[in-house]
Amino acid sequence: MTNKVWVYIDQFKGAPNPASWEALGFAKKIAGEMGSGVTAVVMGSGMDAVVQSAFAFGADSVMVCDDATLTDYRVEPYAAVLAKMAAEGKPEVIFGATSTRGRDIFSASAVDLNTGVIVDATDVANKDGALVVTRPVYAGKLLSTVVCKERRPQMILLRPRAFPAPAEEAGKSGEVVKVAPVLDEGSIVTKVAEYIVEEGQVSVDSAAIIVAGGRGVNGSEGFDPIRTLAATLNGAVGASRAAVDAGWIPYVHQVGQTGKVVSPDLYIAAGISGAVQHQAGMRTAKVIVAINKDVEAPIFNLAKYGVVGDLFQIVPALNEEFKKRLGK
Repeated sequence: MTNKVWVYIDQFKGAPNPASWEALGFAKKIAGEMGSGVTAVVMGSGMDAVVQSAFAFGADSVMVCDDATLTDYRVEPYAAVLAKMAAEGKPEVIFGATSTRGRDIFSASAVDLNTGVIVDATDVANKDGALVVTRPVYAGKLLSTVVCKERRPQMILLRPRAFPAPAEEAGKSGEVVKVAPVLDEGSIVTKVAEYIVEEGQVSVDSAAIIVAGGRGVNGSEGFDPIRTLAATLNGAVGASRAAVDAGWIPYVHQVGQTGKVVSPDLYIAAGISGAVQHQAGMRTAKVIVAINKDVEAPIFNLAKYGVVGDLFQIVPALNEEFKKRLGK
């Protein structure tokens, strides 16, 4: 297998992260400039459907490690397989989606491969085989350009929703290369005891619409109108660090420098002052709507639309109007 461009397909229990298809679509563009095809890297247990989806979204070939030791994501067995694949296959670049698992496996694999990782890329340009990556720094206030001149493979994680997803073409196929696991169960220190799942929740990672609450919700019950509006819009519930630190909502909802970095089409911030750390996680949203009692709140400087007032009056009113417009 001679493809220079690889894409790691992030999946959880057989459900691929949609941002992986965005990475795959962009990888096709870069591969074309390099005169190469694209190889998707799939790991897990019972991965046949994921492999077929990888072909449908544009992969020319798939390297798959399908084994019981990979049923649950654990960094040791996953990183060991990726590092071994890359050491033997010698790709020029491995793309992936910026996510918790993506950061985890790429950083661990990079140590074994003696290379580096560039995360949260919002643009990538091919300069004679070396990829010049644009990524935000200083809480998104500036953009930096980074290049890995010498070490290979270049390992680049793309920001979710920063690149368009390719059209799915069902029925496509290609070469499948099966890879054996590196570690057996007895060699894996980490064990998964249980999962705590929030049923019916839309993940903020890839949501097109996010309704977020902050300190202004004044408690866990204050998120009720936030959740109601998010459900009406088929969106996700987000939160500021202040709300998470107060114990009003789980960390999985946190948006910001120490939480998730998101790029939805619509971000409604209710009761969020807009500290620079929060802005770092959502400033690339296409449309930002701010709802806050404080006319001086920093979030208004970032918002396209601002409403000064009580979120407990405004959010329910918005919900009722959206329900009318959407016929719900």
